[in-house]
Amino acid sequence: MSSITQGSYPPLLQDAEKERLVQVVKDWTVAHGLTVRPPPAIAGNDTEGILATSAPVTLFPSPFPKSCFEEAKAIQTTYNELYALISQDEEFLTEMVKEVAGGDEFIANLWNVHLRVKKEGYVQNLALGLFRSDYMVHQDDASLQIKQVEFNTIASSFGGLSTQTSLLHKHLAQHEYPLLSSSSSASNLDLPSNDSAAGLAAGLRAAFDAYGPSTLGHPTCVLFLTQTGERNVFDQRHLEYALTSSGPNKVPVFRLPFSDILTHTTLASTPTRQLLYTLPSNPSLVFEVAVVYLRAGYGPGDYPDQEAWEARYQIERSNAVCCPTVLTQLAGMKKVQQVLATPEESNSNSVPSALAKFMPPTAEKTQRLLKTFTNIYPLDTSSSGLHARSLATSPTQCQKYVMKPQREGGGNNFYRSAIPEQLAKIPEEHWNSFILMEIIEPPALANSILRNGKVEVGGVICELGVYGTCLWDQSSGEIKFNEEAGYLLRTKGDKSEEGGVAAGYGCMDSVTLV
Repeated sequence: MSSITQGSYPPLLQDAEKERLVQVVKDWTVAHGLTVRPPPAIAGNDTEGILATSAPVTLFPSPFPKSCFEEAKAIQTTYNELYALISQDEEFLTEMVKEVAGGDEFIANLWNVHLRVKKEGYVQNLALGLFRSDYMVHQDDASLQIKQVEFNTIASSFGGLSTQTSLLHKHLAQHEYPLLSSSSSASNLDLPSNDSAAGLAAGLRAAFDAYGPSTLGHPTCVLFLTQTGERNVFDQRHLEYALTSSGPNKVPVFRLPFSDILTHTTLASTPTRQLLYTLPSNPSLVFEVAVVYLRAGYGPGDYPDQEAWEARYQIERSNAVCCPTVLTQLAGMKKVQQVLATPEESNSNSVPSALAKFMPPTAEKTQRLLKTFTNIYPLDTSSSGLHARSLATSPTQCQKYVMKPQREGGGNNFYRSAIPEQLAKIPEEHWNSFILMEIIEPPALANSILRNGKVEVGGVICELGVYGTCLWDQSSGEIKFNEEAGYLLRTKGDKSEEGGVAAGYGCMDSVTLV
């Protein structure tokens, strides 16, 4: 990386400069919706839900290697294609579920939803993915390369706030950084455009248009399924507003808490089981749901009882285009990522057979995917799994690894010395519900993070997410829409293991290319 990372960047701030910059960022973020609902400890008695606070954000964009950034964006449509193909392969997913379901009730329950719908017959062949592939830059002696952290197939968040963060840093670069006494290192920043909100909205729009008009005479709509008390509401609203302003025809968008699905939706008594949404504020208005976009339902906390699983079953068996379907959600299991990346034990230099099942082994696009994989191991009783178990239970060798369950949302992983401690609590027959991943070692960077009105200064680690949108036919395999859709940069203090912004670990950031 260039001299921008060698101590001169970001600029050192005098106290008065920091005070001014912080105030500008506070005002800009609130004025432009780069905000979240405050946590309960800060919100206090905000029973009316009128408070908003700045999302955690860096005061400066973080340096990111241009070649790595461009490669991550360039291969996103290939990743979209790969996961669309995986979602269509029930036999492959059956094997993946069998590997983990014995120790993971959540995965078993998701699979049961699919089996119930399959038994009566799916009525909607279209499936929509709003994906995000997350990477860190891995630094070795020879080069800098992107290595994939994970691939997200459900509730891939922060596309709305990411666009605003890029705009914030462009505003600061134009109007504020030149005023700093040590402004030279923050001049001539290469700040790429970022239309992630519009890009994700375009995927929703493609699915809405593909669904077509109602055959029952109702207006059609897009339904966002959200968590009760959602703090990240403004990120979701940016997508909503981008969608409602897209295209020549109006797209009605409604938000519905996941817990209220059975209260406000029904299925039409027709062979095609259209999903009907009754507007709570005006029960005389009934909409036919063309697209269901899940920003909830990705973890066990969204399913406190059997009624919640019946609600997911109702969505899955309906005629609405689901984003994602249960099969697409399961394609995002860490087990799938591990199998795609693990070569055959007999030939460690070969293309993994799971990847070759979906992508031509000698194709350039397949080789580019391979270069993004890091070392990932099963924790089963295969020879590779037994080797991984020895690594995971060793007090010294475990320091290079992270152990992951089949979960989304942040805060679920076990790092370094916590791995053998956690395994000691789990029956060995359930260890195969986890995967073991080599920790990616990014280059050292520094930045300042504004969180809850206070500035944290020090070393940071950046994680790049690239969004993708894909609409395909589960029956024919035809891909009808496949686009890269902008990026997300999340940054955390270099002493933090987790990186989820909503989970309270990371912050919003944008890139300056170097």
